[in-house]
Amino acid sequence: MTWSRRDFLATSVAATAGGAVLGGTAPGAASPTTPESATAVGAVTGWRRAAEISRRVRPPRFPARRFAVTDFGAVGDGTTDCTKAFRRAIAACHAAGGGHVDVPAGTFLTGAIHLRSGVDLHVGEGATILFSTDPAAYLPAVYTRFSSIECYNYSPFIYAYGQENIAVTGSGTLDGQGGVEHWWPWVGDTHYGWHPGDPEESADWAALQDMADRGVPVERRVFGAGHYLRPNFLQFYRCRSVLVEGVTIVRSPMWEIHPVLSANVTVRDVHVNSKGPNNDGCDPESCSGVVIQRCVFDAGDDSIAIKAGRGADGRRVNVPCEDVLIEDCDMRIRYGGVAIGSDTTGGIRNVFVRRCTMGSPNLYFGLYIKTNSVRGGFVENVYLRDIRISTLRKETISIDLYHGEGNTGSYPPLVRNIEIRDLTCETSRAPMTLRGYPDDPLRDIRLVNCVFTNVEGDSTIANVDGLVFDRVSVGGEPVPTPPVPKHA
Repeated sequence: MTWSRRDFLATSVAATAGGAVLGGTAPGAASPTTPESATAVGAVTGWRRAAEISRRVRPPRFPARRFAVTDFGAVGDGTTDCTKAFRRAIAACHAAGGGHVDVPAGTFLTGAIHLRSGVDLHVGEGATILFSTDPAAYLPAVYTRFSSIECYNYSPFIYAYGQENIAVTGSGTLDGQGGVEHWWPWVGDTHYGWHPGDPEESADWAALQDMADRGVPVERRVFGAGHYLRPNFLQFYRCRSVLVEGVTIVRSPMWEIHPVLSANVTVRDVHVNSKGPNNDGCDPESCSGVVIQRCVFDAGDDSIAIKAGRGADGRRVNVPCEDVLIEDCDMRIRYGGVAIGSDTTGGIRNVFVRRCTMGSPNLYFGLYIKTNSVRGGFVENVYLRDIRISTLRKETISIDLYHGEGNTGSYPPLVRNIEIRDLTCETSRAPMTLRGYPDDPLRDIRLVNCVFTNVEGDSTIANVDGLVFDRVSVGGEPVPTPPVPKHA
């Protein structure tokens, strides 16, 4: 249903209602309607929970010991392979009980860097860690995720598995050397340097999805050498107390910062400037307790994308992403400023966004919740406030259950309790797209004190149960709440 501005103002269109269907929960798993997921959110979550997240999530602290990579054989000339020097420095720091591995001014070429507990990799002023363009530099394959499905693949450039108290800090640069000559062509798109007949990832991606659907054990989902699934830049897998602070990240093969199944994660004062394919800025996935602060995202895909596993593999792992606080960030390009999904299978809840700026002619959406009945899961308790948006190419708010495969699966997602308040958007294609299913509507969507100044077209609203507008205006005209839909 298309909602014209005249219809919008006349409130002649009502959201369609229907019975909500819980989906995406593995047999025997806790239902998303349990008290912890808080249907009766009220005092349990709300912004008081955001304050609890802010108090609870604390970055790791490190002993004053310092280990310069140059003392372990690293040379900052941009051509000497420093992989072994990084490995030796990290091992020495870990063995001593923790501290800082210092990267001084210079350009240090390396392959994969694997962090260990107690280690802060500190990239100093004027320092660049330049990651090799040779895929063999990221072997042997490690336990990882590619697009939210577990497998063994090329190591992420900076990687940790099962570690505690780890960090990447400093004012220096992490350069992945991705571009039309390296890594990006694997996506199979001529825009990113691929030419017909060149190798690309589609066959491997199809094989991985098929393995997940058939329940092939992860240890048999082995890619890496001879395959073309791009590695992430930074990935922290099953880690606790993680900090990424201050660094600039450029030219990534794929996702930039990807904590998975990790707890107590802080990402702050980071600048992501990488405009390649699937170059999401920060993707916390199936994590608990994440704070993202004062970051700038010039990303080739979603600035921040919150995820929880995908499809059959997400139902197997079945771990939600919860308690995420995003504040004082600047999202500039490309798809969603703050995205939730489309990998929602394990469920996503308790997401708080405040005091953020968004917008440019190259940013599509402000809030972008995307899922479908193939992915399933739930998205609930999402709160935004004090959001300032300049220009968007598409809708300010998009909450759409018809993303990707649409309504073609057996796991209708539950999306409920979304509140946006004190938001202003200067220019967008339309204020919003809100689309549930007839038998699985979106539930309890509230806009409070929101201003949409210049809109080019109409909003689309269908199958929403519990839509509230409180002091909302479009083009200077107030918008009342639509009538409550009649249930069949």
